[in-house]
Amino acid sequence: MTDLEIARSVSHKHIFEVAQTLGIPSEDLIPYGRYKAKIAANFSARVKSRPLGRYILVTAINPTPLGEGKTTTSVGLSMGLCRLGHNAAVTLRQPSLGPVFGIKGGGTGGGRAQVWPMEDINLHFTGDAHAVSASHNLLSAFVDNHLFQGNALKLDRQRIRWPRTLGVSDRALRDIVLNAEAGPRPGQFVITEASEIMAVLALAMDQRDLRQRLGRILVGLTESGAMTTAEAFGCAGSMAVLLKDALLPNLVQTLEGTPAFVHAGPFGNIAHGNCSVVSDQLALRCADYVITEAGFGSDLGAEKFFNIKCRTSGLRPDAGVVVATLRALKLHGGGGIVKAGTPLPLGLTEVNPAALEKGFANLEQHIANVRAHGVPVVVAVNAFKDDSPKELEWVCERALAAGAAAAAVSTHWTDGGKGAEELARAVLKVAAQGSQFRPLYDATWPIKRKIETIATTIYGAAAVSYSPQAEKDIELAARLGFEQLPICMAKTPLSLSHDPALKGRPSGFTVPIQELRILSGAGFLTAVCSGIQLMPGLPKKPAGERIDIDPRSGEIVGLS
Repeated sequence: MTDLEIARSVSHKHIFEVAQTLGIPSEDLIPYGRYKAKIAANFSARVKSRPLGRYILVTAINPTPLGEGKTTTSVGLSMGLCRLGHNAAVTLRQPSLGPVFGIKGGGTGGGRAQVWPMEDINLHFTGDAHAVSASHNLLSAFVDNHLFQGNALKLDRQRIRWPRTLGVSDRALRDIVLNAEAGPRPGQFVITEASEIMAVLALAMDQRDLRQRLGRILVGLTESGAMTTAEAFGCAGSMAVLLKDALLPNLVQTLEGTPAFVHAGPFGNIAHGNCSVVSDQLALRCADYVITEAGFGSDLGAEKFFNIKCRTSGLRPDAGVVVATLRALKLHGGGGIVKAGTPLPLGLTEVNPAALEKGFANLEQHIANVRAHGVPVVVAVNAFKDDSPKELEWVCERALAAGAAAAAVSTHWTDGGKGAEELARAVLKVAAQGSQFRPLYDATWPIKRKIETIATTIYGAAAVSYSPQAEKDIELAARLGFEQLPICMAKTPLSLSHDPALKGRPSGFTVPIQELRILSGAGFLTAVCSGIQLMPGLPKKPAGERIDIDPRSGEIVGLS
């Protein structure tokens, strides 16, 4: 059965029933049909005094292009905890239409470890992403209208830093020329999940904070070199209005009825890669255990979770789960090359102790990355049906020797929550011991020192280089008073380094920084590595080619 067929074969709870397990009354729900709802702002305000539950981060090693089941592990773990009698919830990012119709497909899990309604979540859902695009592009329109109407602010057309956004992958829009009527100037598009508005939505604490963040977005510089923010164009209030409902957390469920919050969707490689603060805060007030997922490996989403999201929210994780698979470890050990749309090479699927042992170094670094933040680690080995039991056992044993507090094999994809019970027990034990969470760096450090700390400690780099443009950007950020913001690194997810071809645990490399973007509304600086695009392109065979509607039933087909 396909993921979609499995999801449709399950009997699902009404969203009111799901909410009741968290103590959320029906009158505080804004339902979108039977299976999804937003949580009213007044309920979130009423539960702020409740104690927080345990906060569990799920991250991973550097994946193959196929992914290693980080979302399925997050979902499976939450269901496993519920099967053991605990009140648990999972918080996830909303999938992007870019990957859905591009190379990756859907982002709602798979097999018996999915969130529902899968089709809705992968497509328009409750319209949050569209609200982000509308809010973002409203500011773009106001900026261009200001120029057309005489440019009273004396904005320098060549130093406007605000792009436009689109919710699907389209490489033709990376660099454009626009506004010919008022004088042509260069422009660009970023995908919605890399938009600063998406980051603002994900990091805002409440409506007031959202409004303030929107107002302080840096649009560009005047002819005299002074900064101009969104507030100056008179549209920050309208931008907030467009995001009013989008800020409310979305409640759905797993295939076993476990509550799931799916809210906000910043990419893990080119944005800060975590779901919303408001959904995590609400979940932690309503559940005893909250499982949250950070995008890609610990070098990306987890590092940003610790140093951006936790710094902003004040939340402290109790444990970190690092997901690994035999196939990915063998990939990092030279066992073969993975290409989307082609069968996996035998060197990754068959017993291959040499490649496994060599590739284990990648997992070692990811364990070290989480521990560098004072957080204890549980290694979750996501098992596929043909995996060697001896190799699975070997990874668990080596993980403990490498510093993990616990390790467990999980079969949640095949067996749902039952297959994650061993992992759940390990997480319960480790989380009860507590963490000594600490950020990796002091936000007051100089920009280069923060970048270099991430590169050397988390990636294993020897050094960092800066392009002339990056040097100018860093100087500008310091001059404008943004030097004390945390860093969001934009790099490939396929390697610990900046180079996707460098597998395992590379060393001796230099991380090249191409530019530094000031996201003053979001509250961080994005350091973009050379070769990274903020607007992805479609692959040769996009996933969208498989998606269609059955004319007889009206049902969606091909979505995974």
